[in-house]
Amino acid sequence: MPSLLSISTERIQTAVACVEGLGVPRGSPMFRHALQAVAFLSQEKITAKVEHLKKAFRWTDAEVGMAVSKFPRVLTKSKESLQRRSEFLISEAGLEPAYIAYRPAMLMYSLEGRIRPRYYVVKFLKQNGLLDHDRDFYNTVMVSEKVFMERFICPHKKAAAHLAEDYATACRGEVPARFTFT
Repeated sequence: MPSLLSISTERIQTAVACVEGLGVPRGSPMFRHALQAVAFLSQEKITAKVEHLKKAFRWTDAEVGMAVSKFPRVLTKSKESLQRRSEFLISEAGLEPAYIAYRPAMLMYSLEGRIRPRYYVVKFLKQNGLLDHDRDFYNTVMVSEKVFMERFICPHKKAAAHLAEDYATACRGEVPARFTFT
């Protein structure tokens, strides 16, 4: 990681200790990513980020450690961005805090351009009896756009001819009337 060559050995040692303190072991494949995430942050900023994660997502220390060890880049997201994702995922989508902590990679996707539109599509399909079984939310968010279209949009062209158009509208940040749920 060339960017780390520009900081002092002392700072790297401090960052290594910090990463280990966050629960990411040195032998982990995510260790270098965690090191890069914290190397240029002060201990106060790291502590503030961890506290914000605990507050926003209602996570325990262990859950923060789990999230950071699985996806260290969560520490690079702004407080506002994390807060918006937390409010949507917990309050609107009804996900449990622990579910999110074990799947923190979904926090890196655009709320407006990916997470929310896909949630709306799945909810629409469920409410209209077009999904035959529950889908794991994480897998819905993580699949590529092509796979999402193949699994959730294309099979329902006849039953919901407007679905592709509504999904595209939702991806632009607008909420189509058919995606307004009570």
